[in-house]
Amino acid sequence: MEKLKHGISNKITAASLLVALGIIYGDIGTSPLYVLKAIVGNRPINEILVFGGISCIFWTLILQTSVKYIWLTLRADNDGEGGIFSLYALVRRYGKNLAIPTILGATTLLADGIITPPISVASAIEGLTMIHGLEDLPTVPIVIVILSLLFFFQRFGTQKVGSAFGPVMVVWFTMLFTMGMIHLLQFPSVLKGLNPYYAYQLLVEYPHGFWLLGAVFLATTGAEALYSDLGHCGRQNIRITWAFVKVCLLVNYLGQAAWLMHQGQPTLAGRNPFFEMMPQWFLIIGIFIATCAAIIASQALISGSYTLISEAMNLNFWPRVAVRQPTESKGQIYIPSVNNILWVGCILMILYFKNSEHMEAAYGFSITVAMMMTTILLSYFLVYRLRWNKFAVVGLLLLFSTVEISFFIANVAKIKERWMFLFFELFIFMVMYIWFYARKINNRFTKFEDLGKYVTQFKELANDDSVPKFSTHLIYLTKANNRHEIEEKTIKSIFSKKPKRADVYWFLHINRTESPYTLTYDVSELVDDKVIKVNINVGFRIQPRTELYFKKIVQDLVLNQELNLHIRPDGSTKYNSEPDFKFVIVEKFLSVENEFKLREGLLLNSYFLLKHLGQSDKSAFGIDKNDVVVEQIPLIYHPVENVHLERIKK
Repeated sequence: MEKLKHGISNKITAASLLVALGIIYGDIGTSPLYVLKAIVGNRPINEILVFGGISCIFWTLILQTSVKYIWLTLRADNDGEGGIFSLYALVRRYGKNLAIPTILGATTLLADGIITPPISVASAIEGLTMIHGLEDLPTVPIVIVILSLLFFFQRFGTQKVGSAFGPVMVVWFTMLFTMGMIHLLQFPSVLKGLNPYYAYQLLVEYPHGFWLLGAVFLATTGAEALYSDLGHCGRQNIRITWAFVKVCLLVNYLGQAAWLMHQGQPTLAGRNPFFEMMPQWFLIIGIFIATCAAIIASQALISGSYTLISEAMNLNFWPRVAVRQPTESKGQIYIPSVNNILWVGCILMILYFKNSEHMEAAYGFSITVAMMMTTILLSYFLVYRLRWNKFAVVGLLLLFSTVEISFFIANVAKIKERWMFLFFELFIFMVMYIWFYARKINNRFTKFEDLGKYVTQFKELANDDSVPKFSTHLIYLTKANNRHEIEEKTIKSIFSKKPKRADVYWFLHINRTESPYTLTYDVSELVDDKVIKVNINVGFRIQPRTELYFKKIVQDLVLNQELNLHIRPDGSTKYNSEPDFKFVIVEKFLSVENEFKLREGLLLNSYFLLKHLGQSDKSAFGIDKNDVVVEQIPLIYHPVENVHLERIKK
């Protein structure tokens, strides 16, 4: 039932297959727009180059996409959800340093979000220059307008537009298949290009052929999306639709190869085989369909980036930022800050590279890193969760590592074309690294106390009329997993200086679960109607609404006659029957009394800077501003020692 509530189903219906086609194949589905063009470039067209390129594409789709992702990685099902953070949640207990490959993988996937939209849209729009009279059409402004409109409309949600994605992608893949089949039937001899020997010839015998793997890799750049969108479509729907998509892609690549071998010119001279093999009368229609497919590919990447950042926040890899839900559709979110970063990044990409050919030279490096990181995490999943034979896992690891390291080496050559792009990736990596490891340091200095030691004091304070009542119900958020423990800072907040008298003291613990959509709670009453500990288990894909959950829990306890809502003796509840709640959030700040080593100082100072720039705890946890008090306490990590302070005698 939990999966069905979020639209996650493994039922195979025409509708579910259509949804899968519309959501997850935008990136890999638009690859024929530029892959073969990037492989051939301006090199002399010959059999080794064209057939070798086709052979490499075919075996890349078989090994990387079909075997690794469709057959193997989709098994890493975290209650119906996929993606690198879902995979990390499944295996994090089995390795101490698995956070690093997770951060690297997430960083490079996010980086893909600012180059896939411009390269896909630019490749489609550049087809307009083939129309007579539009040869000198400036395509950059058109691409900027399309991308800007796409990012602008994110705030309104994509539910209505998304319903059209499936049919549009069916039209797109049908067009790919038809265009490819027309040329393939004319020149069926290109089928011999599927022979792996041609791939060997291209990579080993062709001059500098190995480096063409950087262009070949573009054929599988959307493979990560097949796993990331597991939760939206279901494993069986993805596997069935992939069979259709793979056939359409391969037929189109073969059709382009057939056109290349018989088009009569020694080089491409800047032409795009994808559009060249279309009949002139169909060109405008083909460009329109290609543009729609490119926009869908861009939308999938943008939505995926929102989901990725949302999961990163909930697993403590990213500072809390504002998250919106633009429609009633569950799971559809909009993150303004991410939207703005991606929009600026995409516009800078198109302004810097100018056209798709230059972007092809820079594209692919990030995704090779993401795939390598997924392979590392996947090996832990196969060994520790599926309990596969370790030798079999090592064999698979060697196979995928050989393929992916080869792609990585070939893509390293693209660094010179994308050096400025590295700053964006470095920024994302450092934010995730700082937030994750500084929080660990911060949590290490959180001291816990046994609540049982303070039972008498709680009773005395609650009944002490000489102390002004702070609130009827006083609620503290706590990190303590143990039902009998509470932070030392919370005890000090209640009893030190100005004691906080209340009728009921609540300690609320938000427990982030490895399952994506868990939403359960348990209650421990430590002192009858006085001290109550509540654990709320929230899945890592759910944005917490703590105050809403708490009020619902109180309502349930009252209905079950487990809790007496206290009525104020001063008569103030006579005019307002709503119970009096007050949340207290105790936040730390970095004390000036600290003396740091270099790494610790950089980590903690950067962490508190990011915390200041990000969303406040009260907003992040879903607490109304009028019901919350925020207290500041210093974090003394490494106090200054040997202070030489000398008194001057008068």
